[in-house]
Amino acid sequence: MIPKKPEIVDPAKYCDVDLPREKLEYALGEALKKIDMNLEPFAVLFPSHNSYNNVYKADKNTGGWNQGFWTGMLWHAYELTGNDDKYRNVALGQIPSYYKRIKEKLGVNHHDMGFLYTPSCVAAWKLDKNKQAKAAAIMAADHLITRYHPTAKFIQAWGDVNDVNSFRLIIDCLLNIPLLYWASEVTGDPKYDEMAYNHFNTTADVILRPDASTHHTYYFDPATGKPLKGVTAQGFSNDSAWSRGQAWGIYGPMLTYMYKHNDKAMEMFRATTNYFLNHLPDDYIAYWDLCFTDGDEPRDSSAAAIAVCGIIEGVKHMDDSDPDKRIYQNAIKHIMNSLIDNYLTKDIPESNGLLLHAVYSKPHNGGVDECNIWGDYFYMEALHRLLDPDWHPYW
Repeated sequence: MIPKKPEIVDPAKYCDVDLPREKLEYALGEALKKIDMNLEPFAVLFPSHNSYNNVYKADKNTGGWNQGFWTGMLWHAYELTGNDDKYRNVALGQIPSYYKRIKEKLGVNHHDMGFLYTPSCVAAWKLDKNKQAKAAAIMAADHLITRYHPTAKFIQAWGDVNDVNSFRLIIDCLLNIPLLYWASEVTGDPKYDEMAYNHFNTTADVILRPDASTHHTYYFDPATGKPLKGVTAQGFSNDSAWSRGQAWGIYGPMLTYMYKHNDKAMEMFRATTNYFLNHLPDDYIAYWDLCFTDGDEPRDSSAAAIAVCGIIEGVKHMDDSDPDKRIYQNAIKHIMNSLIDNYLTKDIPESNGLLLHAVYSKPHNGGVDECNIWGDYFYMEALHRLLDPDWHPYW
């Protein structure tokens, strides 16, 4: 059961504010400068998960979960520039590596097939009808459903599927299941859709606390499928709300809503969004965990960018008479203004990232106060959504 959404504690914080198109176009121009800077070094190789001193290293497409975001940024650049082929050509040149990776099962013992294959290969199919990309994405969907547990009706996040100590889901997977909805659409096979929707419902039933904050991960009994406990892997504590997880909990339900138009997804979106907005600091960019609202803890600009994408999608489906709609529209503007004004890498010429001050994993001391590639991707998607409200999502 979805908890009742908390009321916005300080509506005045989300007062009317301007976000002119000229400012968005300026921000896009700055982003394209960095993407252009990366076209040659990351034509075959890919940016690392996070930067090091604000510079991404080069990785192969053989492990990890982040490569799809770089290819997705290229597709955004392609569309936003009126189909400039220099971005399309690099994006298409990367498709064989995705095909090889899923065909040979290279570094795919996890659930992040959606992050890898939706912004890259599904986008390539939708925009360019690339048959190899479509085949790779369907194979990725086939691989993802091998992690589905029919007893508990969820997709296992990490670890071997026979490992009883890994019998858990994580909130991030709400962004992976759109790959399965898409696979049902293009193949006509309902099994993908059924498993994806079951996973959404199981996640929604267990991942939210009564105050609408979210657990990062949730364990189940391997024998019975009974929900056991929520714990964190990247948040401050098992009782806190990891900010990027809460952002996944904002955007993920709306991606299911795009396919299913279900009330439960909308209710979850509104609850998680209000909790997120109630825990933002004065500059509207979340700390790495929402238990912090001031002080010297690191921010996570990637959580801000993800949340904006989800709120933009949510607003599209809200009635004009809804009092929260105006608050959400203003929240989008406040967050984007802050990212553009204070978090861009434009004054760091050596940086090949887009957004400063992101966090990969604070508890593991990984990528703290750095650029990260998913933050850059969702920032580009947010710009795309705002500059072209009729844009058709890759998800």
